[in-house]
Amino acid sequence: MSKEQEGKVRPSLATAGARRRKFVNLPMLLRIIGLLLLIEAAMMLLPVICELICADGSVFHFLFPFALTAAAGFGLVRLRPQSHEMGRREAILLTALTWVILSLFGMLPFIFAGTHMTVTDAFFESINDFTTTGGCSFPTLEESGHALLLWRSLMRWLGGMGIILFTLAVAPMLNNSGGIFLFNAEITGITHDKLRPRISSTARGLWIVYTLLTAALVGLLCICMDPFEAVCDGMSVISTSGFATIDVDGSLADSYYLKSVLVIFMFLGGVNFSLIYKACTGHFHDVRVNTTLRWYLLFILAAYAMLTLNVIHQGLWHHSDDITIDPLFQVVATISSTGISEPDFDQWGPLSTIVLVILMFVGACSGSTSGGSKIDRVIVLIKFLKNEFFKMMHPNNITAVTINGKGMKLGLVQKTLAFLCLYVIVIFVSGMVLVMLGVSLRESFFYTLSAISNAGIGTDTVGLGQGFSALPDTAKWVLSLVMLTGRLELYTVLLIFTPYFWTK
Repeated sequence: MSKEQEGKVRPSLATAGARRRKFVNLPMLLRIIGLLLLIEAAMMLLPVICELICADGSVFHFLFPFALTAAAGFGLVRLRPQSHEMGRREAILLTALTWVILSLFGMLPFIFAGTHMTVTDAFFESINDFTTTGGCSFPTLEESGHALLLWRSLMRWLGGMGIILFTLAVAPMLNNSGGIFLFNAEITGITHDKLRPRISSTARGLWIVYTLLTAALVGLLCICMDPFEAVCDGMSVISTSGFATIDVDGSLADSYYLKSVLVIFMFLGGVNFSLIYKACTGHFHDVRVNTTLRWYLLFILAAYAMLTLNVIHQGLWHHSDDITIDPLFQVVATISSTGISEPDFDQWGPLSTIVLVILMFVGACSGSTSGGSKIDRVIVLIKFLKNEFFKMMHPNNITAVTINGKGMKLGLVQKTLAFLCLYVIVIFVSGMVLVMLGVSLRESFFYTLSAISNAGIGTDTVGLGQGFSALPDTAKWVLSLVMLTGRLELYTVLLIFTPYFWTK
């Protein structure tokens, strides 16, 4: 073949490849979603067993949703795609679709369990649980039977570490078919650590750490509460999604032990699980030099000092818990986006509310089960601003943003700053949409911040409103999208609505 002929062939091949890439491999995506639905159906069997043991309801409340979910899963798994290739586009679309579809099937038990929930409330609750937001829209749901409470906790626990990450751990075949794209689409943070050469091994290692922490927390909770409550609340707390069964006002009021245990594990839920894995495997040097962990501790201590001084200044403390464990509990619960609140927090004044809002926005560490914009990004912003002020006086000096002693590439810094700007824009736009739907201005922005940070703190906590249950249905659908966007960190969801995603 002559060079002239070769030159003619190459563009044609490139064009053909570009054309092929315009199409999403939908059969392959649906087949994977089918596998995920089978996993969800298998998890529904646990509440069925619980229902048989406790005998406080009808097993058909879960058997029917189980049958529908399993049938849909088997139907999709039987698809035979021509290609098993997965690119970045398929990974992003699969991640977003997975969370929506599993939430749709996850809401079925709420509808069939006799709770009298509407489709809106059921989906809102389901996506609340999967995204570990924890903002309940149905006040009487806590009074439901054991099976439904267990199902809520299972959804929160699965969503805490990540649905896709769980699939990568149990289905290693995805390791060679877009596994890295799936991993990056779901895991939070600026950069993502690979603990092992294979993505499936990394996912399995993270899930092992997650499961061991859950087991340890459940064991400690069994000392002061019923085993069933310990299991449900252990899964809910380690996933930083709040309580599932217990009465906060009653259980936390006089239990120093319970508060102390929860503070420790809510804190650990906000730490990068890769870092915990390294600590468990003896790599303590990585823990000591980790910049994000130090800043995480700094934010907690600073906020704790402010809340404590505010409580003293307001004259609200009557015993030692009011200025020791209680402010620390509230700070850790908020920054980790667990969403549990002290019973008297609404009496702590506006300064405490401002601190809470800042903590909700910041969040904890990347790679954790927490929400928020993540401390990692806030560190980049602060160091970038510091460098800019320095360059104003020393324009010829070259400065770089350093994390863990390593300089960050300019492109990565720009991407981080763009994320923070987009984060604020989403809060503003979503808040204005809620205002147009009849929600008050301050409630709208508080709800939006709570949803995008997956904190689940309602306005009733800070004395601004009546909580999520009072919202109109349209507002709940808007906040459901905001929750999903926050859980998948903006780009994974918002990119789907851009023309670049479908045309490039």
